[in-house]
Amino acid sequence: MHIRDWPATERPREKLLARGPGALSDAELLALFLGSGCAGQDAVSNARALLAAHAGLRPLLDRDPRALLRLRGIGPARACLLAAALELGQRHLAARLERGEALTDPGAAGRYFARRLRALGHEVFAVLYLDSRHRALAFEELFRGTIDGAEVHPRIVVQRALAHGAAAAIVGHNHPSGNPEPSAADRALTARLRQALALVDVRLLDHFVVGDGAPTSMAERGLL
Repeated sequence: MHIRDWPATERPREKLLARGPGALSDAELLALFLGSGCAGQDAVSNARALLAAHAGLRPLLDRDPRALLRLRGIGPARACLLAAALELGQRHLAARLERGEALTDPGAAGRYFARRLRALGHEVFAVLYLDSRHRALAFEELFRGTIDGAEVHPRIVVQRALAHGAAAAIVGHNHPSGNPEPSAADRALTARLRQALALVDVRLLDHFVVGDGAPTSMAERGLL
């Protein structure tokens, strides 16, 4: 059965307009970009097959666009659409920070770190520097490591804070394994960073650990 023959309340486009994008499954959202199916499959069935073959949305969409275009039912045009959609999402998250608006939603910072760091295959430690009104001054990836660790030097974090004239900072790093649980070393580093930044009157607001799913906030865990 073609999607146009489905009940109107079940068609992805109509469902999105009536109930918002959050009401759609991963397969339904992906189907909107695919537009049509292939070889006897509708777009939703094709999307489900792609998700099943890649064990979910993230492993599928983390692929390079040149790899996407070789997948069944995608091709060059749809691969470009998917890559562009991901980039638009990242820029949308960044836009609020880059406009200089005060950061009042802690979750927005976590989502920003996740979009910047989640897909990386090696560990990266980054810092978002803020002014006294918690407006973004700069986002910097300061340290890069291996698949299971990166050496972080608090003095460099402090030096860059002074260079930007920052009053506060949010730090974050990714776990390429996908496990967002802070390690003992992560907790120790957080304490060292907080103490080092406090010496120059810069407040450490949070430390996000990025893996699969929502990033872990050390502030919410009471570790700051």
